[in-house]
Amino acid sequence: MTEARETTHFGEEIVALEDKQGLVNKVFHDVADRYDLMNDLMSFGIHRLWKDAMVADLAPPRTGARGYRVLDMAGGTGDVAERIVNASHGYAEVVVSDINADMLRVGAERAKSWRFPAQASFIEANAEELPFPDRSFDAYTIAFGIRNVPRIQQALNEAHRVLKRGGRILVLEFSQVDVPGFDAIYKTFSDNLIPPMGRAVTGDAQPYQYLVESIRKFPDPARFSAMLATAGFKRVKAVPYSGNIATLFSGWKI
Repeated sequence: MTEARETTHFGEEIVALEDKQGLVNKVFHDVADRYDLMNDLMSFGIHRLWKDAMVADLAPPRTGARGYRVLDMAGGTGDVAERIVNASHGYAEVVVSDINADMLRVGAERAKSWRFPAQASFIEANAEELPFPDRSFDAYTIAFGIRNVPRIQQALNEAHRVLKRGGRILVLEFSQVDVPGFDAIYKTFSDNLIPPMGRAVTGDAQPYQYLVESIRKFPDPARFSAMLATAGFKRVKAVPYSGNIATLFSGWKI
């Protein structure tokens, strides 16, 4: 008898779990050079303010007796990492990690023009199996990337492993709009405008269609908060942004 393969969602499609990463990789290969523009389209440009708020919440130190290290996972283009380095006035060291080499290529090229380019390194890695020692980072950030990970709980477990005791995780992710009336407007915008805009910008609507669908398959804030707790994080909280278009999750390794 053939053993049944474990499945998961790739947008609205049901796919074999082991196939999802390759499909996600192709999406981001196709949009790497215009990834930040993609987030502009999907968030009306407000993702830039949300990322600013996430880094302000992180509050990386500007001085100290030792280096402050942040792992920015799925951060290939470097926009979050640059914010962290600038907020720390060049004190924080950020390891930008992504499973997609094309995203890292874009980020590494952009980093050459940063105010503090030496404070970031770019390393290709899988969030589910990080190549870093236990307790090697003071903070772990991931913005709009966790929903694309095939085994989300495994990635959260890995985040907990590589954080030092007293370290913090911050996860910024698109969520489900919960404001009556606005939810219908946002759904119409997502379904009918984002894929055509993606086609106009990149020549291909499919990556944008997947990204819209992936948001709806992501766990709601209560369930995702429970997943953070399962990974071992304490004092977990979820802060909704802009009518819950996005949510900032945070927790501590105590």
